[in-house]
Amino acid sequence: MVDIVYRDDCLLVLEKPTGLLAVPGRGPDLQDCLSARVQRDFPTALVVHRLDRDTSGLMVMALDADTQRDLSRQFAVRTVEKRYVAVVFGCPEASAGRIDLPMRKDFDRPPRHMIDPIDGRPAQSDWRLVERALDRSRLEIKPVTGRSHQIRLHLATLGHPILGDNLYAHEVARAMSPRLLLHAAHLSLEHPGDGRRLAWDSPCPF
Repeated sequence: MVDIVYRDDCLLVLEKPTGLLAVPGRGPDLQDCLSARVQRDFPTALVVHRLDRDTSGLMVMALDADTQRDLSRQFAVRTVEKRYVAVVFGCPEASAGRIDLPMRKDFDRPPRHMIDPIDGRPAQSDWRLVERALDRSRLEIKPVTGRSHQIRLHLATLGHPILGDNLYAHEVARAMSPRLLLHAAHLSLEHPGDGRRLAWDSPCPF
């Protein structure tokens, strides 16, 4: 069962739960995923973008090839607006900032990625402090680029890993949550059919 937030003749906006792959992985035990579940009821549904398995929140899928091309173009030229909520270890000194650190795959430690100023691809994440607590902070993050693991790696490199992150957080931060505290809370794009600006919000579950 998949929670459908919005549906029309061109596209679907979906609520992905944490722990579910967005697309099939390698191997027969990794075939259950959001896209496969959607395609049982909507056989023409096509993937446009992804969320990490342990990230929850909003995803869009196209219902035809023309829509997929248009939405993919919007992601490529960065007219799609995405905002995430994360709870991170510690408290940043500033109230907002931009992380500008090029990234690439860490070939020695897959599926991790790494910061590489020389061979990495450009990656920028804007963040804003929402709430401070004694040992953690709630942030809003707007990724400027859309690299795999970008928010997770950027925040960990900043010294504030996301709680529950089993790839980039240190042992204390990993143990502070049973799940990755990262949620895709806002999605806004232009409708491929008529150009209307559409926006959706998903309540943060943590």
